[in-house]
This record gives sequence, C-alpha cells and structure tokens, in this order.
Amino acid sequence: MPWGETALNAADRNLLQIESLTVMYSQEHGIPVRALERVNLWVAPGEIVGILGESGCGKSTLAHAVVGLMPRSAVIDSGKITLNGVNLLEISEAQLRTIRGHKVSLVPQEPALALNPVMTIGAQIGEVLSAHLLLGRKERKARVVDLLGQMGFDNPGEVAAAYPHQLSGGQRQRIVLAQAIACEPELLIADEPTSKLDGVLRSEIANLLSKLHRKHGMAILLISHDVPLVASLASQIVLMYAGRVVESGSRADLVAHPLHPYGQQLLELARSSSLKAAGVRPVISVIDRDPRERAANGCSFEPRCRERMSVCVESAPKDVQPEPTRTVNCFKYGK
Repeated sequence: MPWGETALNAADRNLLQIESLTVMYSQEHGIPVRALERVNLWVAPGEIVGILGESGCGKSTLAHAVVGLMPRSAVIDSGKITLNGVNLLEISEAQLRTIRGHKVSLVPQEPALALNPVMTIGAQIGEVLSAHLLLGRKERKARVVDLLGQMGFDNPGEVAAAYPHQLSGGQRQRIVLAQAIACEPELLIADEPTSKLDGVLRSEIANLLSKLHRKHGMAILLISHDVPLVASLASQIVLMYAGRVVESGSRADLVAHPLHPYGQQLLELARSSSLKAAGVRPVISVIDRDPRERAANGCSFEPRCRERMSVCVESAPKDVQPEPTRTVNCFKYGK
C-alpha cells in the first residue's frame, strides 16, 4: 500500500482493507480485554505486508478476524474488513466459507493442531480442493502431488499417503502451506510460519514463501515476531504493540530508521551483538514491563518507553505522518 494515501484514495486498488478494527475478549470474571484497538491496514494485490510485534500484541487476533475464525469470547466492537470490496463482517458464515480457503487462506501457527491425525495428508489437501474446485478424482490426486512437489518434497506420492505423526515439524509446516495455496488464493495469511522451527528450517520456509509469491503472484500478510524474517520478505511493515499499530511504512524506512521508540528498541535487540555471537536468530522479547501496566488513558508503550513525557500518561497519541510514506503513533511527532 502507498502508506501516504488516505483509505479513501487507496480503496480502489487494495485487495484487503482493514479500517478502525477493534476487537474485545470477554472474561468470565472482570472487564473485557481489548485485543485490537482501531487498527488500520491495507494490502495491495501481489504485495507482501509484514506485521511485526511481540507475543500478545494482537497479530494472531487480526489474522483470525480476517478469515472469520474468532473464538467465542471475541467480539468485534467496531470496524470493517474488506476483501475485494466485500465487507467480510457483513456476510453470512455460509458466504464466508466460500471465500475462506479460496480467496483468502490462513497458514495457522500450530500445524500439528491444524492437521487431522487420522487422515492422510493427501486426503486433507484433497478436502480443500473438493470444497472449492470442480475436479475429478484423478485431477484432484494429481493436484495434490503437484502441490507437495511445490513444497519441496522429493517424494510427493509417499507424503500424500502419510499421516501427520509420520512427518517432522518442518514437513507439517509445509503441508499446511500446501493446503493454504491449494486453490491459489489472492491473499495468503501466514501466522508465525517459522516460530516452532530451527534456523535452517526457518530459512527454508522463508525461501518457500518467496518462491510461492513469485510463482503465483499472491498477496501475503506475513505475521511474525521474527525481525529478520519480516525484513527479508515484506515490502511494507506494520509495527504493532498492545493491540495498536504504532508505526507503518516501507521496509527500507522502518528497518533503516524506525521512528517509534518501540521500533527503535526492537531493531536494537535484533542487531544485538551478543545474539549474533551466540548464533541465535534474534526475535522480539519482553523489553521492560508488561504492556498492561499503563495509565488508563495514556500511551500503551509509556511504561516501557525511554523517552516518555508527561503527556504520554495523560492521553493516547494519535496517528501522524511525519513523512509522506510513514505513519507513526507517538507524541514525539505531533499532538
């Protein structure tokens, strides 16, 4: 998305458009928890947008909201989620099922939980194809083998006949990716696709996502807390903290010189010499304090910010554009 444009100007050429999305989680005892707060995000056709943020910032909630797979405790308080001009929050579950897996697909964070342990891999991928495409049995079987070949399996026929428990974690990750692209969706949402993998397997999945993007031209919403992964694939980056978008802009801008104090600390952590020396691929971790420990009306990042001001406790900052292609949510750049 051209981040300097307004939602109105960009709407005609965006595949996915999320406007002022607020999601609450109800609790059996206590006040509801705000998981997302007035989130705005746009993805153009064929674009890779990375959502970067530490665990608990609302990334996965956003992913599940787009595909309509929210838990019962979740309530969408306000906002719109538009895919190709259709507001997904206003259509029926039956209509959503025709879109999910066909126009937009989700690669889940836990492939072991997403796969049926008593069905073969081929049958599970075949189910996705049967739900959306009119294919004969032989065509469907050939399509499954082709998809597994695209995932880098040297023996796709054997893998199709296998059960999930017979595969490694990295192989299962590639299986759920094959399911997600089976019907060649226009938008692929990858939710923490490398979080459970080691360094070598993370690189393999990253290369596979890049290859699939080039081959199919699909847009990808890449959700991760892995700074190098997002920086290597995304053309635009959305930085989230405590349910809010605190900065968005091009990869070049955000990686070279993030404006928000949170982004600056994340980059410092990712470039940490101690992590590099240990051979550890840096990811985001807790910096200072729990993000829930903040003034009721203040900036969510204030308790952990090294540049906090009195105004940060008194009220929440608004989005400002200090640069034509960058949006940041911080009092440092305007009231």
